[in-house]
Amino acid sequence: MAAQENLITAAEFSQIQFDFLIIGGGTAGLAVAARLSEYSQFNVGVLEAGPLVNRLDTVDIPGLYGQTIGTEHDWGFKTVPQPGLHGRVLPWPRGKLVGGTSALNFMIWNRGSKEDYNAWEQLGNPGWGWDDLLPFFKKSETIHRPTLRHQTDYGATFDPEVSGTTGPINVSYPNYYPTTHQLWRQALNSLGIESNEAHLSGSNTGVWTCVNSITPEEQTRSYATNSYYLPNVHRKNLFLLTGAFVDEITLEATDDGSHKATGVTFTCNGQQHHVSAKYEVILSAGTVQSPQILESSGIGNPQILASAGKATKVDNPNVGENLQEHIMAAIVFETKTEVQNDQKSGNKGPDAALEEYLRHRAGPLTAVPSCFCYLPFVKALPEGKFQDLSRLVSGLPSSNLQSHSVTSERFDPKQRLGQIEYILDFGNWNQAFSPSQDDAKNYATVFQVLQYPFSQGSIHINSSTGNVSANEPTIDPKYYSGTHGKIDLEAMIHSIHFADEIARSKPLSNLLGPRVFPPKSITTDDEYRDWVGKTTITDWHPVGTCSMGGSRGIEGGVVDHRLRVYGVQGLRVIDASIMPLHISAHIQATVYAIAEKGAHMILQDHNVLA
Repeated sequence: MAAQENLITAAEFSQIQFDFLIIGGGTAGLAVAARLSEYSQFNVGVLEAGPLVNRLDTVDIPGLYGQTIGTEHDWGFKTVPQPGLHGRVLPWPRGKLVGGTSALNFMIWNRGSKEDYNAWEQLGNPGWGWDDLLPFFKKSETIHRPTLRHQTDYGATFDPEVSGTTGPINVSYPNYYPTTHQLWRQALNSLGIESNEAHLSGSNTGVWTCVNSITPEEQTRSYATNSYYLPNVHRKNLFLLTGAFVDEITLEATDDGSHKATGVTFTCNGQQHHVSAKYEVILSAGTVQSPQILESSGIGNPQILASAGKATKVDNPNVGENLQEHIMAAIVFETKTEVQNDQKSGNKGPDAALEEYLRHRAGPLTAVPSCFCYLPFVKALPEGKFQDLSRLVSGLPSSNLQSHSVTSERFDPKQRLGQIEYILDFGNWNQAFSPSQDDAKNYATVFQVLQYPFSQGSIHINSSTGNVSANEPTIDPKYYSGTHGKIDLEAMIHSIHFADEIARSKPLSNLLGPRVFPPKSITTDDEYRDWVGKTTITDWHPVGTCSMGGSRGIEGGVVDHRLRVYGVQGLRVIDASIMPLHISAHIQATVYAIAEKGAHMILQDHNVLA
């Protein structure tokens, strides 16, 4: 199906009396729109700033992952300078097209541990534990059973009890694996790390083969656009307007002193429009933009709103706070001379790989990273260093005692949570490492990703513009800053040594040569701290800026456990920003589950579902 830009004009869109109006046609927004529009009595409208793009190779072909980053399909967000990163500014890619970041991500499909979601419920958010979320994970997906060969040769597994089989997103194991795949698993097994035969069942610790959001028959990316939107584009009650930049949510004062969301003001093609919503406005603009839109509408910290020239309608200092993000270091190794960089191009070269893909839907361009391992710190860190970290954690001050209790419990040595993630991929993926142009060596990268960061930052509307459409949010993750950030930094520097152990272990050591970045000349903790600060990047999993408040209510967050914004009737947030604590997983599958559950709750509240 060819993409059709603006199936409806802004003027026409504005004249429709919508029952539900969704801000953001991305990962969560399209899933919510698809579920609500299943009921013909509701008119559902979606406002999306980016274009509708279909059949674009850099989106569709799995092996071209990453090539849309920094293009016109990326919002191009950046952090403010980070003192903990030696003053560096980091890019924060987010999808600027229909489908949002589901069109840009690396198609990793996994879930956090049971304890991750149970912690949300423990904070006072009933209905958000593992058992409650599992049906919505399954509702979003069709996981294709791996072949017997995949199961025996590559450790692919399938558990029908926890796998969805009728959902919109197609999930499958790769058809192609790099040379290192089996060797990675065997090397980790030799270090006492067990293979996980049920990594989607509530525990992802150990080493396992990842499934991906890829349609197996076509070997193309399965994402919100081609899974939730295009199959339903024929519905007469579903309307999508692209090129629409939201200025603010219309809030009308009510007799009881609160407010009600009645519509949205937006700009399209340079002209401002207003559109109404009879029942609800649903904000699904993501962790970066959802808090900005709330602030541009007068919901947030009065001081921040005043500095942006906005009148306060709902006083809530939690809007834009509680930002949590996975922190990543890329450790580069030489590969032995006989090893080719076959992850991207194969031994035949990039042209031959593309031809193989186009002709047969086979070869290296069908593959994305599949070598995964999640470990508790007690496994990855030397015993003394783990104890040092535990002491730092136990001594932390915290204004949120509930949250502090949960995060502290994760350092109990009896816990078996995936606190640190390791991924292996061919090629040099560290932009700070630049071999000379005449360097004929090949490289491989071990990614090391911190899963439960103690560093917490914020995202707010830019006070100099006060306009969310200006695309200049103030993103301050506060990487490695303060007492909390020191824990993250120490965890990262000491986890590098386990990456070295993996690379030195047979049979992987038959392919991987010496570590080249950080260079072997680095030996002391201070030198590792300096290197980590100079090279750390984001893993593109920001959460928490409109989090559920739990038992503390508006004192602890932005939305209640049914995702309703405190102090406003008819306004919900449904996206990754509602997560009160980070999870040990890539967030794609969880965002779809949040969207499915959010849509279900809306339908319940409007007496459609029991």
